[in-house]
Amino acid sequence: MPKLSTQEQKQLAAAAAVEFVESRMIVGLGSGSTSEVAIRLLAEKVKSGLKIVGVPTSVATEKLARRLKIPLVSDFGVITKIDLTIDGADEVDPQLNLIKGGGGALTREKIVASRSERVIIIVDEKKLVKKLGKFLLPVEILPFGWRSTLEILRSFSGRAKLREKTPGKPFTTDNGNYLIDCAFGKIKKPPHLAQQIKNITGVVEVGLFIGRADLVLVGRRNGRVEEKWSV
Repeated sequence: MPKLSTQEQKQLAAAAAVEFVESRMIVGLGSGSTSEVAIRLLAEKVKSGLKIVGVPTSVATEKLARRLKIPLVSDFGVITKIDLTIDGADEVDPQLNLIKGGGGALTREKIVASRSERVIIIVDEKKLVKKLGKFLLPVEILPFGWRSTLEILRSFSGRAKLREKTPGKPFTTDNGNYLIDCAFGKIKKPPHLAQQIKNITGVVEVGLFIGRADLVLVGRRNGRVEEKWSV
């Protein structure tokens, strides 16, 4: 029995995901290392004649897609309906709730997911958890008043820290905002926590994706792809 590496598991899941893409679809292109695998596979299909238009979820994804000659929507501001989005996740629980945004693209990822008819999440098996929260939860916040927003988040989690690009220099998202990484431990009620955080003035978006995934494709070490459908 094969024991595939994490990268090979990602490759399996990505290959299964792109099989759902059909010609003339508008396709949301996720961000991160797993999504990049899917984007490269899609580019091969485009080169072979697949007709799609992509909607990137980050500047990095946009640059990659353009380099690979995947056609993109001409105006990101007028996106109304996306047929299918393929993206990764940092954690997936049994209810298919997700933590996303480890790379900092959570707001654009959530906008694209919310406009999509179907969202397919691709992961390796280590991303499956019984309870969300081992991975730090990213929260995108406005730079204006960021210290006070941070203190409110600390009152929720006990441990929340401004993400820095280099010591003393905040990491900024593609939207020009800051990220706070919060340690909650096991999150017992993800929908409740997501709403609590979203209610904080100064918070732009939280990396809890509740009820967004229609299908999670899991690349397994044994060489199989497991399908987890939302109910």
